[in-house]
Amino acid sequence: MGLPRTFLQLLAAMGASMTLPSLLSLVTVVQGWVFAGRRTLTGVLVAAADSTSKHFSAYYRLFATARWSLDQVGLALVRLALPLLGEGPVPLTLDDTLARKRGLKVFGAGMHHDPLASSRRYAVTSWGHSWVGLAVRVQVPCCPGRFFSLPVLFRLSLNQKAAARWHLKYRTRPEWAVELLQCLCTALTEYRFRVAADSTYGGQSVLGHLPDNCDLLSRLPLDARLFAPPPAHKPGTQGRPRKRGMRLPSPRQMLAQQRARRVTLHLYGRQDTVRLVETVGYWYGVPYRPLKIVVVEPLTGGRPLQAFYSTDLSLSAEQVLAEYAGRWSIEEAFQGSKSHLGFEEPQGWSRLAVRRTAPLAMLLYSLTVLWFAQHGHQLYTPVARPWYRHKVRPSFADMLATLRLACLKPALSATPAAHQGRQNLLVLLPDTLRVAASGAS
Repeated sequence: MGLPRTFLQLLAAMGASMTLPSLLSLVTVVQGWVFAGRRTLTGVLVAAADSTSKHFSAYYRLFATARWSLDQVGLALVRLALPLLGEGPVPLTLDDTLARKRGLKVFGAGMHHDPLASSRRYAVTSWGHSWVGLAVRVQVPCCPGRFFSLPVLFRLSLNQKAAARWHLKYRTRPEWAVELLQCLCTALTEYRFRVAADSTYGGQSVLGHLPDNCDLLSRLPLDARLFAPPPAHKPGTQGRPRKRGMRLPSPRQMLAQQRARRVTLHLYGRQDTVRLVETVGYWYGVPYRPLKIVVVEPLTGGRPLQAFYSTDLSLSAEQVLAEYAGRWSIEEAFQGSKSHLGFEEPQGWSRLAVRRTAPLAMLLYSLTVLWFAQHGHQLYTPVARPWYRHKVRPSFADMLATLRLACLKPALSATPAAHQGRQNLLVLLPDTLRVAASGAS
């Protein structure tokens, strides 16, 4: 049992910045990670028992003490994803997710907002790690109409108590987001990027510190103070030039004071009729950056009044809304990494081990989607489900099942032809694997 050659090529390209011993250890860990029932490092090594050629402590040192950079691995993965992109800016998605943990001695663990356990009325916190992730959004040719966010860069966000306990400077999640964007945009200066993020990362703390080659789409408060561009400074006039022009209506006031367009939108797999108004203005806290502002009032579907903005003024209102809707794919990436690759399961507690082990699950998610887009789709056969006829595109569970099948086929083919039951196994194994991966990993 071993990883397919095509997958190994992608894995080697992703880990090209690592030393050869570390890369060989990573290959063994990834092979076990694909098949492990529970993604603790012990469980991974048990699943890869036939491929382990070193003492078990060498694989623990890969995460705890080995000298390699998670950022360099993520940047290499970005370059692998670029061929799937079309013309124009590279689309990115940015968000954070909670990995629930146990234990008081786990590095960086603390109480964080739990969106799954919370409601609109009650906010619930859970003990764990808060990860800020940056992903590249691609469209897989074999899955028309669907986008995948491939997580590539990560930062562990500590709350104030955890930062004080570990003698670290406290930094907010928007500050970590700015660092991620600067890391990517500085490494790939020849590209322009366009990141979609929710309101947590749409405030002035991110908008005011964007790299020069990066645009941002996000939510705008309905009571935001907006202004026209400042008037030209007249020669001989005393005092500093004005930073802001005339006060403009807030997003909430725009629909009442301006003429709106009625548009039918096809977003999030549904069709809604809305009234929308668009304008260009300047937000009070960032008076030097013009924004394309879109205010939307849904007439169907029951959604509330919402406002969005984009620093890319060339986009139409419909394009701004469509780009923001693409942000949902990072939520699917987080869910796939947790449900099928055990993002929350590693039990490391030291600083480097915590910062490296869990992100490997998301890197493996990205690598699996890339492999399926380039090679794996040729091996994919849909599972027969007469009650689920509207499914026309493979899910991530199908992609992972296809990878597992590609790992097992060579080993099964090596079984002697006269082996009892060999032909029956060859027939039953593909469907068994697909059904198992589609249910739970």
